[in-house]
Amino acid sequence: MSSESEPLINSLVREALAEDLGGGDITSQAVFGAGDIAAAVIKSKDRGILSGARLLEPLFHCCDAALRVNVLLESGAALDKGVRICELRGPVRAILAGERVALNFLQHLSGVATATGLLSAKIAHTGAKLLDTRKTTPLLRALEKEAVVHGGGRNHRFGLYDMILIKDTHVKAAGGVAAAVRKAQAFVKTSGLPVKIEVETQTTREFEEALGCSPDMIMLDNMSVGDIAACVTLARSSGKYVELEASGNVNAETIVPIAETGVDFISVGAITHSARALDIHLVIE
Repeated sequence: MSSESEPLINSLVREALAEDLGGGDITSQAVFGAGDIAAAVIKSKDRGILSGARLLEPLFHCCDAALRVNVLLESGAALDKGVRICELRGPVRAILAGERVALNFLQHLSGVATATGLLSAKIAHTGAKLLDTRKTTPLLRALEKEAVVHGGGRNHRFGLYDMILIKDTHVKAAGGVAAAVRKAQAFVKTSGLPVKIEVETQTTREFEEALGCSPDMIMLDNMSVGDIAACVTLARSSGKYVELEASGNVNAETIVPIAETGVDFISVGAITHSARALDIHLVIE
């Protein structure tokens, strides 16, 4: 996310706080006075990769502009048990008002970055790069895709508008792989849109049909390692420049043999939709 995303972040932070606070934190109002001051620290209780750090200042300042927020680490930093991420000082009511929302963001996004980092490290000896997918939490896609980058992965298309990806549903409705690709190529030519065309294939026969149309990318979906390797050999011997993406049934055990076939990319939806939240907490000092 670039600096242009600041309005999006501010809006997201406000909505997340409103969801949690409603009419106010009645527990803190009952226990603390408006002038009570405290110091707090956000620490990691886990090993992993940090993401979401730049949400902390706008989030806590949304609770109270008087809060002093000292973010100690940038997203992408390695975390270990006991590592301090952020220091806070100011009205205790404001600190506690933002605590849960801040931790929810940090834990989830750091979990995505960490899951990405673990899989990326497994294939670092190959030329394959780990990609995310559109299997993201609604309205958190930009942050989750940013977390993937923090973990060493790369972003696939952001949405339905920035790349043509012909899935099996398109293929069936269009009358076949070649028919769908040809229609997409004609559309790109007449529209002038500067977008890539990728087509999903599920068999080596479909792959050969796709290769004959010379799209920018071909997805090898749910294929065996043997079939993936065969498709890579066909593509490399064809003399055509086409990027190959493997997808489906990818996990910590299967990703290495898939990467070693020579594919360019491996997409894994689990790094965003099933990442384990990292253990991060806030402590009043």
